[in-house]
Amino acid sequence: MTKIIDKIKELKGEPFYSFEFFPPKTDNGLRNLLARLGRMSMLNPLFVTVTWGAGGTTSSKTLDLAITCQKDLDLTTCIHLTCTNTSKKLIDNALKAAHDNGIKNILALRGDPPREAQEVAVDQDFKYAIDLVRYIRGQYGDYFCIGVAAYPEGHVEGNDDSEQSIDHDMPYLLEKINAGADFVVTQLFYDADKFCTFYNTLKQRLGRDVVVIPGLMPINTYQLFQRATNLSHASIPPAVGQLFPPDLRHDDDKVKDIGVKLMIDIVDQIYNETHGEVNGYHFYTLNLEKSVAQIVDKSSLLSPRLTVSSRFENAIESSSEDEKEQNQQTKTIIAISSGEGTMGKEATWDDFPNGRYGDSRSPAYGEIDGYGPSLKVSSSRAYKLWGYPVDLDDITNIFIAYLSNRITALPWSELGLNPETGLIQEELIQLNEKHMFTISSQPSANGVKSTDKLFGWGPSEGYVYQKAFVEVFINKKQWNEEILPNLQEHKSVTWYLGDCNNAFDTNIKIPLSSNSVTWGCFPDKEIVQTTIIGEESFQAWNEEAFNIWREWQKLYPKNTASYNLLGSIIHNFYLVTLINHDYANDNNNLWEILLQ
Repeated sequence: MTKIIDKIKELKGEPFYSFEFFPPKTDNGLRNLLARLGRMSMLNPLFVTVTWGAGGTTSSKTLDLAITCQKDLDLTTCIHLTCTNTSKKLIDNALKAAHDNGIKNILALRGDPPREAQEVAVDQDFKYAIDLVRYIRGQYGDYFCIGVAAYPEGHVEGNDDSEQSIDHDMPYLLEKINAGADFVVTQLFYDADKFCTFYNTLKQRLGRDVVVIPGLMPINTYQLFQRATNLSHASIPPAVGQLFPPDLRHDDDKVKDIGVKLMIDIVDQIYNETHGEVNGYHFYTLNLEKSVAQIVDKSSLLSPRLTVSSRFENAIESSSEDEKEQNQQTKTIIAISSGEGTMGKEATWDDFPNGRYGDSRSPAYGEIDGYGPSLKVSSSRAYKLWGYPVDLDDITNIFIAYLSNRITALPWSELGLNPETGLIQEELIQLNEKHMFTISSQPSANGVKSTDKLFGWGPSEGYVYQKAFVEVFINKKQWNEEILPNLQEHKSVTWYLGDCNNAFDTNIKIPLSSNSVTWGCFPDKEIVQTTIIGEESFQAWNEEAFNIWREWQKLYPKNTASYNLLGSIIHNFYLVTLINHDYANDNNNLWEILLQ
């Protein structure tokens, strides 16, 4: 059971890479991730990390996945551990479980701090990551190898980037290292120059060597690239931005290919400019394999590690036939993970449709980081956006302000509206005026060119289709007495419904149903489904959607008008997703039904 820092020293400067995974949101996703981990372990990462949800929300899933990686897959495993909003008991249990199962590596993180008005119900033994580092060292001595996080461009609290600078952060990072951290892993970035500046500054200020591993997120789609840089406040250098002209951004295959080359260039630049001192690279995989496999295979710096047999690298001796067999297996795995052949298609089937509206069977289904529900903005930013609502009309005004582009975010969406939303903007505003609060929607489209400015996506010379759908919070009485009776005569509309206690209902008779609501047909490709809404994915999202109301509620002191209002919505509203399957003859039918 090896420590990461010892494995790095054994390499004596040879380049290496490591992978991050997060616990999938669904049981199907977990089963598919285990198959993916089996393949990706053959890529010979030096270690893997498993994320820990905000406040320990995924603690049991994190530990189960980490133990599987360590014991069943024989991967050197590192558990993320966040300490704020987490009880000391939960921390102790996690450390004991890691110790008892031979896991010797912890990435000690602060996590999200409590909201200003939040009544903290957990122990406050840990306020910062340095408190956790000291605690682990005090309890376990040198048993654990401890990593800490760093920000190559400076840390940002929420959306307030006024103090973002490495000079501001550097004293805190030095404290964590001096308290006993063995290595540093950075936040994602796309500006290699800024990383090198950060690294040189750290080395100069610290006055001694420390292992720094840059964190890199492969670019799987342009939308995901935008969202990741927005959330992490990572700058996009002009030269990188120019790689993705507007007419290419919806073609995910081309975006992915450019992203692979960009990652290889960043790895090369960092290695050369640090004279090989930075020789390891940590990939935030998002539980996907295609881009990562292509990066390590095509990188002249990283690919030699593929030919080092993970099975035999620690053996005293091994036959040349054994090595040939292992190298052939590695080539086969690379081909499969890159999507080649029938087995490759099966392995990378979810490479495009991932995220909130992807396939719930995918390990990548859900948020991009796996850290759980949050507002994605600082408290001060939240107050500016949403103020202090005291009645349902105030909530309506917030949603309408978002639909009218007067504010840039809702608690459920930190990005702006899609252009196609303009086609149903009036209908969405009317729904919100009726206190039906819409958080996601799309109009129908039937065979629109893939290059269309509103609906288009994917390669050129294709056609895209989509069914109208809307996801809405609606008062339980309003649903039961007004909307539901009216829906009985409209057989083309199906729905899923849930509440804050995870009660579930649907008018679909098929168990575990799944509906493709956006798909495309392109030359020389199978049909691509990009938006899928199903029973399993809805139930996973329903719990998270109501937890976001709770995160919003935490902005306000208990028993205030705003706190009580949001609590009333949580308990008295349903979340409902409605889909109109008659996309060929929709003619605004879904919106008319809801607005009658």
